[in-house]
Amino acid sequence: MSPLVVRSIVFAAALSAVAAVGSSAHAVEKPTNPWISNASPGLAALAAAADQGRYAFVLFWKVNDDATHRMQTALQDGMKQLPRPAEVVSVCLADSREAATVEIFGVARAPLPLVAAVAPNGAVTKAWPLKIASEQLAEAIVSRGTAECLKAMQEQKLTLVCVQNAKSTQRAAAKLAVAGFQADERFAAATRVVVIDPADPSEKAFLANLQVSPKTPEAVTVLVSPAGQAIGKFAGAVTTEDLVAKVASAQAGCCPGGQCGPDGCCPGGQCGPAK
Repeated sequence: MSPLVVRSIVFAAALSAVAAVGSSAHAVEKPTNPWISNASPGLAALAAAADQGRYAFVLFWKVNDDATHRMQTALQDGMKQLPRPAEVVSVCLADSREAATVEIFGVARAPLPLVAAVAPNGAVTKAWPLKIASEQLAEAIVSRGTAECLKAMQEQKLTLVCVQNAKSTQRAAAKLAVAGFQADERFAAATRVVVIDPADPSEKAFLANLQVSPKTPEAVTVLVSPAGQAIGKFAGAVTTEDLVAKVASAQAGCCPGGQCGPDGCCPGGQCGPAK
């Protein structure tokens, strides 16, 4: 499994902004277990939580001091306030058996203690360094669509969000376009496809973030960059060529006029030099 690029305060801040948008207390589908259970005690605990479709709150610590005790207490109190059962996983960075866990989460030099909320699919949905309040834990429970997009971001992948159900018009054309995009060897390994039912109330906030109406009569296909930005949105019929062209456009230029700004795509969060 590829290491999650989660470092220090940047790790916490970047995920907080995305996770807050898609918060939901509704049940989610059980994903494929992403963890190697025999690599470390921490990963074994995460695998067990994933098998049950549960969130895990991982407490990373090194010294059993007052700050660590306060984090532990807040976690235990917060468990009682969550909309569904979750697990607490304790990982001591001084324990050599946890080397694989520390490496995967990239927390060797993070400010400790640190709590990371992990969805059943392995996505980190929220993180709190140094301190946490028990009522904050519920903020980490996000919709399936949000968790899948976060997972793609943490794997530095494109996300193709397919908003459609049995009532959506042009859904066959949209599915065909997505299948063609996935079959393209340039994108197959670097793309995650997420299918969202617009009628699913748990995805309302996530759809609002994508600026897609839950009442849309047409299938809608949204391309989301590894940096979490929507770089293309197609309502109704779309072709594989349309999707490829949008990605090529995003890769070729950063922003209008070559300058970074709110209207630019900046693929991967990297902007090229001004022209």
